[in-house]
Amino acid sequence: MRAAVDFGLTNIDVVVESESGHVEYVTVSTESDVDVSQLRRAIGASGRRVSDFSVIGVTGGQHRRLPTHVDGVILTPVDEVTAIGRGGLSLSKWPQALVVSAGSGTAMVAARRGDVHHATGSAVGGGTLQGLSRLLLGTADPNEIDRLALLGNANGVDLSLLEATGGVLGRLPADANAVNFGRVARMSHVDTAWMPTREDTAAGLVLMIGQVIAVIAINAARAEHLDQIVVVGHLVDMPSIRRILQTVAGYYAASVIFPDRPGYATAIGALAV
Repeated sequence: MRAAVDFGLTNIDVVVESESGHVEYVTVSTESDVDVSQLRRAIGASGRRVSDFSVIGVTGGQHRRLPTHVDGVILTPVDEVTAIGRGGLSLSKWPQALVVSAGSGTAMVAARRGDVHHATGSAVGGGTLQGLSRLLLGTADPNEIDRLALLGNANGVDLSLLEATGGVLGRLPADANAVNFGRVARMSHVDTAWMPTREDTAAGLVLMIGQVIAVIAINAARAEHLDQIVVVGHLVDMPSIRRILQTVAGYYAASVIFPDRPGYATAIGALAV
């Protein structure tokens, strides 16, 4: 039996594989800086103890804080970039791809068998969405943000291309947005008769975050001469985000897929040690 743990800024993801090949997935919230107690808590959420394993793969931004052994068990560190690339290829079954890890921030990894390296990334990600939503919507709950966004219309807060340029622009249709939150920027300080709904605000936020990630990913994939883009990370647990990524990819004739259990990709990559 083997296990791997991905210590993220928001979530700690655990993957456990039995000797028969059965795989279990567990997520707990990140409560503090990474330490031995957090490792024990994460493994404990799977119903097991650290000592049940001979080796545990560890990855994520703070995994270097851990010692080499805990409770007599070897902790094998796996570079996060390597884990993202391996995990994305494992889940997608593709021999090569740009693997986009959309978590609190966004990392983009060019992954080929035998060559995994960081291509680019963005500080815009799920943490950005939650932070702005807390300010503008009064909630940082991803499920509530997603529900609101699916009900809303981003053009309630954005300016469309039709309004900004009078029609289509290149591959973009006239109803695509031209300025994120541009409609709000044009509000008169004395005219309070119109205010955007929470649903439209959520849709505008999701659109902005999704567009930034999608455009950077498409450009990065082409710069790396990779035809496929695999998007993983817990941000794409949200259907509203997946919808935006697919829409933007369609504008530029790009291929984007979301494998099953995308939030566990990095932990899966650390399991392959």
